[in-house]
Amino acid sequence: MSPPVSANAMTEETNEAERPDKQTPRAPSPLVPRFAMRFSSTPRGARLARRLVAKRLEQWGCSPESEAYQSMVSIAGELCANAVRHGHVPGRDFRVCLTATDAVLCIEVTDTRGERRPKPRSNPYDAENGRGLLIVGMLADRWAVVAHPPGHPGKTVRAEVHTQPAASDANLPSQAPRQTGDEDT
Repeated sequence: MSPPVSANAMTEETNEAERPDKQTPRAPSPLVPRFAMRFSSTPRGARLARRLVAKRLEQWGCSPESEAYQSMVSIAGELCANAVRHGHVPGRDFRVCLTATDAVLCIEVTDTRGERRPKPRSNPYDAENGRGLLIVGMLADRWAVVAHPPGHPGKTVRAEVHTQPAASDANLPSQAPRQTGDEDT
């Protein structure tokens, strides 16, 4: 039995082989800001990826004080740390792809360990780790694990954060911005 998944998790796992346009690579739209880079599968690589995500969001005009910025930087830190800790294959890098539209920030972190599927888990209150996907689930508006086609090792974890509050949230009082740190998560 699989553990409970948060309501905002994308419920459908996508297999890239099932895409009707799988033969034609998707070309990024020139109007959608996009950042993609490979990083060494080390704690230093994860830290650099998180910092570059933060820098790129600032360059795209996303305020560091905004909830969307702080959520996306925290999600990037968690997903990159997971790629290093659980998706590491010696000699292989992990990849980060960040895109932004007026309404959504999206991050995809790809590693080469497709057989190790991330699962949210509950740990004792005094455990020092094991809460990364719970954090992602709380901060992301949607997230999912995307399977790679057979013969292509790896998986991609994708998370989305809305940059504008939903219409149903418009009457709620605003919350204090979330704080992010420089720790190696």
